[in-house]
Amino acid sequence: MAISKSIPLENILVPDRLRAVDEDHALAISKSIAEHGLMNPVTIRQTPNGARTYTLVAGAHRLRGIELLKRDKVDAIVVKADANEAVLLEIAENLFRNDLSVMDRAVFVQTYRDIWQKTRGEIKRGNPQLSNSAKFAQLGNSPVDLIAQGTANGFSEVCADRLGMSRRAIYLLNTIAQNLPRELRQEIAGTRIANHQSQLLKLAKLEPSKRAKAHIAIRETKGDFKAAIDLLEPPAKKPDPELQILSRLIDAWERAKPATRKKFLAHAGLAATAKGGQS
Repeated sequence: MAISKSIPLENILVPDRLRAVDEDHALAISKSIAEHGLMNPVTIRQTPNGARTYTLVAGAHRLRGIELLKRDKVDAIVVKADANEAVLLEIAENLFRNDLSVMDRAVFVQTYRDIWQKTRGEIKRGNPQLSNSAKFAQLGNSPVDLIAQGTANGFSEVCADRLGMSRRAIYLLNTIAQNLPRELRQEIAGTRIANHQSQLLKLAKLEPSKRAKAHIAIRETKGDFKAAIDLLEPPAKKPDPELQILSRLIDAWERAKPATRKKFLAHAGLAATAKGGQS
C-alpha cells in the first residue's frame, strides 16, 4: 500500500539512475513547479538500514527541480519495494515517455528484461513453468505488469506492441544496450549521439577493445561522432596514384616478352639508348 507524505530532501538518497538527470530539463520542471506546484509527487521507498531513511525510486528530475527552488521538502509517495522492484518502478514510469532518447529507451528495455528474469524466471516463448505462468495472471495494470502479462508469448512482441515499434526495433535496442559499456553511455548522455540509432549501433558493433576506449574518444572529440570513430579506427591512407601506375608498369614490363619490351622502348624513344647501354 502506497502512502503520501511530505519528506525532507535530506532524508532521501538518490541512487545511480538508469537515466541521468538533465539539468536543463530539471530547470524547466522547477519553473513549472514554482508556477503550478508539484502535480506529480516523486516515488520513494523506505530504506531504514541504508545511508538515508528513504531512497528515490522515480522522479529524479522533479526532485532536482525542488532542489533548484531551494525547498526543504518534497511531496512523495512511499511504496514498499526492494532494490529490484524499485528499478522496475523507475522503468514503468519512464519507458513509455516520448522524451526518452534512443539510448535511454534501449537501456530501459534491456534492464526491464534482465530484472524480470532475475526475479520471476527466464523469459522464453511457451514457458512451461506453471509457477511462472501463474504469476502473469496475478499482475495489475501498471506499464511493467502489462508488459509482463505477455512475456510468455515473447518479450519482443509485447514490448513492440506497447512501444509502437517493430520486433526488429526492439532487437536493435537490445543490441545497443547490451554492447555499450557504462562509461560510454555516461559520456554519450546529453549528446546528439544518444538519440542517433545508427551511430549507437556502430559503437555497439565495434571490436571489444575499441569499444572499451570509445568513451575516451567521445570525450576527446567533444561528442563529434565521426571524429571519435576516426580516432578509434583511423582511415587508411589513400595510395599515391602515380606509385600505383608505376607498380603496374613494372609488373607489365616483367611479364612482357623481349619483342614487346623492344617495341615499348621504341615507343618511349629509348631504343637507341638501351642499345647503346648494352654495347
